[in-house]
Amino acid sequence: MEQLVVQLQAVGFSAYEAKAYTALVEAGRPLNGYEVAKRSGVPRSTVYEVLGKLAARRAAYEVADESDSVSYVPLSPAMLTSRFRSNMDHVVNSLESGFDLLSTPAQARLTHAISGRPDLLDRCQDVIRAARTDIFVSVWPEELDVLRTDLRRATDQGVDVSVLCFGDPGEPIGYSYQHEFSSPDQVLDNVGCRLMVVAGDRERAVIGGLDGSDTWGTYTDDAAVVAVSVEYVRHDIAMQLLMRRTSGDESIQEYWRTAKELMRLRSDHGEPAERLRQMAKARGRR
Repeated sequence: MEQLVVQLQAVGFSAYEAKAYTALVEAGRPLNGYEVAKRSGVPRSTVYEVLGKLAARRAAYEVADESDSVSYVPLSPAMLTSRFRSNMDHVVNSLESGFDLLSTPAQARLTHAISGRPDLLDRCQDVIRAARTDIFVSVWPEELDVLRTDLRRATDQGVDVSVLCFGDPGEPIGYSYQHEFSSPDQVLDNVGCRLMVVAGDRERAVIGGLDGSDTWGTYTDDAAVVAVSVEYVRHDIAMQLLMRRTSGDESIQEYWRTAKELMRLRSDHGEPAERLRQMAKARGRR
């Protein structure tokens, strides 16, 4: 019940209104002011004022019995939450329209550093939720689990979603692919961290690295960096599809393992992550 009171306050109820409303719902029958005060902890001196405010919100209604004694019943929680959702959608739509009128061509591009896994994933969710046309994601299972709900919602809204996962992606989301030709352990050894990319609408991207307790990353809407991020994911997906098609060809497998040209590209074990760490530390000292 305490959590419900907190959540109702988050959508505009006062603490007393939230307590009175939850008491009405919990009772399952009409309550008079004395009963609401007793059940909710709202002071008797103010309970009728609080119930009046709930009635004004149309979150509760007065009912009278044969003796004309006034009691109160709540608007059903299903209808209340539906009303909140509708009101919030209206507010958000109005904000979008208003900001569209204010928008002017950007004079500068935004790029900022991110530290800490929660902040990194929050920024990834921002990019996913803002996307309207396409999303490209290169990710590891641990982080995909956090982003899954938002990615699923994006696909349901018609956004074209492409996901490349370094490990089992679980239930497919949009166009999902597992990085198969190099194992996750090999990739981790080569890169030195769980490198991830989330790009939305080819307008904004988050690039991050996670290694144990260390997390660092960057958000950007710089068109050049976003383009490179998208092409990185697209190219990696294309490589996986080609390798999957030729997986039975031993000569290709042998070439991948032993070709000097490819071995040279894999020779800097952990160096990409180490450079990212140094950059993150340098930012932290500023």
